[in-house]
Amino acid sequence: MKIVFVGDIFGEAGRDALKTRMRDLIDIHKPDFCIANGENAAGGKGISYNTAQDIFDSGIDVITMGNHTWARKEILNIIDSGIKIVRPANYPKGVPGKGRMIIEKNGLRLGVINLLGRVYMDQPVDCPFQTADRELGYLKGQVDGVLVDFHAEATSEKMALAYYLDGRTTCVVGTHTHIQTADERILEKGTAYITDVGMTGPADGVIGVDRDLIIKKFTLGLPIQHEIAEGRTQLNAVVITIDDATKKAVEIKRIMETIKA
Repeated sequence: MKIVFVGDIFGEAGRDALKTRMRDLIDIHKPDFCIANGENAAGGKGISYNTAQDIFDSGIDVITMGNHTWARKEILNIIDSGIKIVRPANYPKGVPGKGRMIIEKNGLRLGVINLLGRVYMDQPVDCPFQTADRELGYLKGQVDGVLVDFHAEATSEKMALAYYLDGRTTCVVGTHTHIQTADERILEKGTAYITDVGMTGPADGVIGVDRDLIIKKFTLGLPIQHEIAEGRTQLNAVVITIDDATKKAVEIKRIMETIKA
C-alpha cells in the first residue's frame, strides 16, 4: 500500500499548487490513497463546498481538518452530506461530522482518523490519546491500515502521540504549523511518522500570509488583517509505503516542491 498525504492547503494559492502538481505526483508514485489537510483551503481559513471540490478534482480522496473546521458556516450544511471530509474526532459528543472514515480503493481499506492537539491550542477538546484508543477500537479488523492526522502545535505532543500509537497505526502525520520538519522516520514498531508535513500554498510569505503584514504585527504589536501572500507557491507532502503482508510502514519520504509564479 502507498499513501500520499499533502500538508495544509492554504487558500487559492494552495489549491492552484495542488492542481499544478498532484496529477504528476500520482503518476510518479502511484499511490493507492491520496489525503490532504484542507482546514485552510477557503481564503486561508476554513473550507467551503467549492474549495473542497477543487481539492477532490485534483486527485485527493479524503480531506482532513483541524482547529479551523468551523471557520465557515457553510461546512455545517455539507459535513453530514456524505462528503469525504474528516473533522477532529476529539470534538465533544454531538458535534456534526465524522472523526474517522474508511475509504476503499484498489481492493484495500484505509482508516483515516483526525485529531486535534490540546497544547497551545485554543479549543476545548477531549484527550487525543484516549480518543485515538476509542477510534482504533472501532476500526479494528475492518481496515488494512490506519492514517492519523494529528493537527497540533507542540512538537512534544505530536511525538508523544506517535510513540503511543506505534505499531497500532500505519502512520501518524503532523499538521498545523505550516512548516515542514525534517524528522520523517519509521518508529520501532512500524509506524511512519513526521512532526509536520508542512503547507501547500504561498512559498514566500510567513506561513502563507503576506510577510510585510506579519513583520508589521511583530514590530508594532498592532492587529492586522491577514492577506494571503503572492508570488511563488509550494507543495509539501509525504509518500508512505506500507508492507502489505505485515501492515507496517517501510518507508516515508518528504516532498517539498516550489512552483514558479
